[in-house]
Amino acid sequence: MIALLKADFSPFDDFPAHEYRLANGLTLIYQQLPASPAVVVDVWVRAGAIAEPDAWSGMAHFLEHMIFKGTDRLPPGKFDQIIENRGGLTNAATSYDYAHYYINTAASDLPETLPCLADLLVNAAIPDEEFGLEREVVLEEIRQSQDDPDGLGFQALMESVYRQHPYGRPILGDPETLMARSPEEMRCFHRAHYQPENMTVVVVGDVGWESVREEVEKSFSFGSPAVCPRPTIWAEPPMTEIRRQELALPRLEQARLLMAWVAPGVEDMRTAYGLDLLSVLLAGGRTSRLVRELREARQLVQDVGSGFSLQRDSSLFTITAWLEPQHLGQVEAIIGDRLAELAAVAVSETELNRYKRLLCNDYAFSTETAGQVAGLYGYYSTIAQARLSVRYPGVIQSFQPEELRQLACQYLSPLRYAATVLLPSLH
Repeated sequence: MIALLKADFSPFDDFPAHEYRLANGLTLIYQQLPASPAVVVDVWVRAGAIAEPDAWSGMAHFLEHMIFKGTDRLPPGKFDQIIENRGGLTNAATSYDYAHYYINTAASDLPETLPCLADLLVNAAIPDEEFGLEREVVLEEIRQSQDDPDGLGFQALMESVYRQHPYGRPILGDPETLMARSPEEMRCFHRAHYQPENMTVVVVGDVGWESVREEVEKSFSFGSPAVCPRPTIWAEPPMTEIRRQELALPRLEQARLLMAWVAPGVEDMRTAYGLDLLSVLLAGGRTSRLVRELREARQLVQDVGSGFSLQRDSSLFTITAWLEPQHLGQVEAIIGDRLAELAAVAVSETELNRYKRLLCNDYAFSTETAGQVAGLYGYYSTIAQARLSVRYPGVIQSFQPEELRQLACQYLSPLRYAATVLLPSLH
């Protein structure tokens, strides 16, 4: 587990859930919500795209599909039938740092549904006859992604930012690499990574602790891990210049300007949270600096937004503008000037407090349901520590103008970033 505590984080005395480590190494996080008639089980695995060697790019996402093709006990389609017959929901997702699988069912159905989810995750058969069929589904996803200009632009931006790190690879992989993979290689990847020390089971809803713990201990029983190729992950060197690229895309009606800066990962959560605050201050609503100037006052863009993506190894700060091609140079220059001002002059207390409230309100709204709470705990448990998830509002409220000015100066340089420009094709 990564050590994250710094002087600005006080001891964890306010975590409302119960965190328990099973004898086999599996992490169980439980929170009872008596007002919720349903229960959410969300299983997070440290087996995202970052776990793939280069030659196996796309394996983690492809495995997410194949997990649902059953086990020796559950034939393909049976799991979905069990969940749907009880009025429940199930879904899954894969990113760079994780894959996760969840079910949402009535609390009374947990003894029937949780063991089935555990069986899929631990004992996935990955049958030969289903492998080729599902690979075509994934290849179609890749083909569809080629028709999404914003997705293409963001992937090009990631490749420009992360030239060595796996974060620069597409999560879906590429057709040539996927066609070269075999069911046995996927079984090896599964047995190597879907192991208890890599997994967190989050259960949130109106169910008792003892019944949850007994059910999880009984259902999640693992075999010996396999040995499979592991990636070589190199630390990404800092950007020392402006990395610019242009892409001409058909069926693109409006140009895009995408800009990105590298930020610390989970090893420095306070800095990450501070950059999240700067993100909404710059372009987090109608009164934010860039939206007010570029869209409302000067009308140089149709829209402008910013984002901060917290990732385990290295986070990403982005600014995106939708605009006419003739305004690209002017808009990029104005963004650079505003970043320089942010690094030179501290924000006012009034402006800072406005965006502190915005982020804290967004946090509150995003933790209202059992599914949202389970996702929050699982995400933080996978990339850092679950208990850090509840500290976000307090850390946001603790920032002062001078600290944010220093963060802008250190991380948001107008002279060191990646820029990807999307232009409508002339053909």
